[in-house]
This record gives sequence, structure tokens and C-alpha cells, in this order.
Amino acid sequence: MEFGLNLYSLGGQIQTEEGFLDTLIKLKNMGYSFVQLSGRPLDADMAKRVSEKAGMPIVLTHSPIARISGDTKNLVLDHFKFGCKNVGLGFKDYRDMPEEDVLAFIEELKGYAEKIESEGGKFFYHNHHYEFMKLSDGLTIYDHILRDAPKVNLTMDTYWLQTGGVNILEYIEKAKGRIECVHLKDYRVTFNKEKGNIFEAKYAPIGEGNINFKEVIPAFIKAGAKYLLVEQDDATIYEDPFGQVERSIKYLKENF
Repeated sequence: MEFGLNLYSLGGQIQTEEGFLDTLIKLKNMGYSFVQLSGRPLDADMAKRVSEKAGMPIVLTHSPIARISGDTKNLVLDHFKFGCKNVGLGFKDYRDMPEEDVLAFIEELKGYAEKIESEGGKFFYHNHHYEFMKLSDGLTIYDHILRDAPKVNLTMDTYWLQTGGVNILEYIEKAKGRIECVHLKDYRVTFNKEKGNIFEAKYAPIGEGNINFKEVIPAFIKAGAKYLLVEQDDATIYEDPFGQVERSIKYLKENF
């Protein structure tokens, strides 16, 4: 089975073309097969050069909402330069948004998906935990996206489903057919003395947290996932960032 990495995990390592190329070569040698471009500004010509030199396909991005909404045609054409058609939106903060504004934004997502599709691309929306707040009708924001924006594809993120307090397998089933790209992100609980002896959730290499990937990954495949992308948001700040993401691919290759 093949796995990729969301480069947001190594954002500090890809800010120059030299670092970007070195990173992709290292990832390929570890056993990764493809990447998502996130964690640095989109430079389509540079992405093409680096991807081709490293022999590492770019299968998805996280792109600025301003370009998704206002520069759609050129954004999709930029993606085509490096052989990618999947345009992703990485984040929406729903805190303090009135319910009518939340529902209006879901209508905007529908429009983004339609515009990108009309240019030959595919639109993917990446969740955090905010999407699992319930609205007045008892449905979560994510439920509304699933029901009311059927052309929106979903980059389902396992860590944030766990943080949102929902059943990961249940939501994989709900999103069946719309999750070609997914984020494999593990969730571990740690004890933080510096913050007053509290327990808190932390990112972890795959297999070192609490998510049961031996159930989750087969469920993703059954639901139509094609690109399974490891993500460990804070790997970039470790003393050995590449060692962090290597632990994930080692676990995945040994178990799947």
C-alpha cells in the first residue's frame, strides 16, 4: 500500500527550492510515494521542477481562500502545471460565527466546488474540530456540509475527528465516495506539568497515539480513499523532523 505526506508537517524544511527538493528526496527514500503541498506559498513552476526532479507527485494542495474564490481559473491552471487537479482549502475558524453565517459559508463552499469543477479540478475541504459543533437543528456543521454541499470533497483528518468527539468510522461511512484524499494523523494524550499538571492531546507519529488505524485505514479504502497522507503538524519543530515522519511510514509499511 502506498502512503504520502502532507508537507505542512515539514513546513520549516521546504521554504527554499533547495530545501524543498532535499525534503522530497528524503521522503521518497523513506518510502513515501506522493505529497500534499502545504506549509509554503504556492509557486507552480518551482513545484513542477522539484516534483519532477525528485520523482515525487504532488496530489493535493491547501490553497488560499482568496485564490479559490477570486482567481479560480488561474489557480487550477497552476495546479495543472505540476500534474495536480485537487485544490484544497485547509482551514475555517467557526468560533463566534452566528449560525446564519455558518450556513452562508457552506453555500460558499458549494460555489467553490462548482467553480473549480468547471475548470477541470476537484475541490477538497479539510476539517478541524470546529466542524463538529452542533447547530440548532442538532446537526453538526460537518453534517450540513455532507448534506447541503454534495459536490464538496473532503480531506478527512483523523486527529480532528477524534478531537471533535465523534466516531471516526461513522463519519468515514457518512463521507463515502467523497474522501479520495485523507489525513492520517495520530492522537496521543500527554501530561503537561508546565501548564498546571493537566492532560492534553498532542500530535504523534502514526502508531504511537490512540487512534486504531488497523480499523481506520481499511475503512478509508472501502470508502474510496486513494491518497492517504500522513500529517504530524509539529514534526517540523523537533530536533529531528525527518525522524518523526520516518517513524510514521515505518509503522505503515510494516502494518499495511
